[in-house]
Formats: sequence, structure tokens, C-alpha cells
Amino acid sequence: MSEANRLTDHDAIRRWAEARDARPSRVKMTTDEKGGGVLRFDLGDKEDALEEISWDDFFRIFEDSELALLEQDETSGGQLSRFSKFVKR
Repeated sequence: MSEANRLTDHDAIRRWAEARDARPSRVKMTTDEKGGGVLRFDLGDKEDALEEISWDDFFRIFEDSELALLEQDETSGGQLSRFSKFVKR
């Protein structure tokens, strides 16, 4: 069984995402007056419900919301995993 890792380091999070061609995004309908929102990684075909944002905006929201990324490097079969979830620190 593969383990999930908890990341808060911006460089490590960006490396994880870029290795999977994941784009930093937020859910469109959750944008608030401060420019925050619910973070997601957009993987594969672009999802209409997501708005791609810059890494700077992504990490500003990440820090303002006091989040950590729960991620998995590999599946139990040894393949590159795309599992990720944002959780409170």
C-alpha cells in the first residue's frame, strides 16, 4: 500500500504538480472578494469549473488558508500517482 505525504514546502508542491502536468487552479464559483477560493490542480483536459491561476496566486491562497497538500508519489503498483487533496495544517 502506498503512503500519502503531507507537503507545505512550495518548491516540493510545485515539483509534484509539474511532474504530473498539473495546472494550479481554483474552483470558479468559490472566488471571494479577496481573490481567494478553493484550490485544485487541473489535470489532463481543462475542466470548465476550474480557473487556472498563477503559482504566485496559488501559493498566496494556500498560505492565507493555512493549507497543506496531502499527496501520493506512487500508486501501490509503482506508477506515478495523481492523488492529491488540500487539507488544513
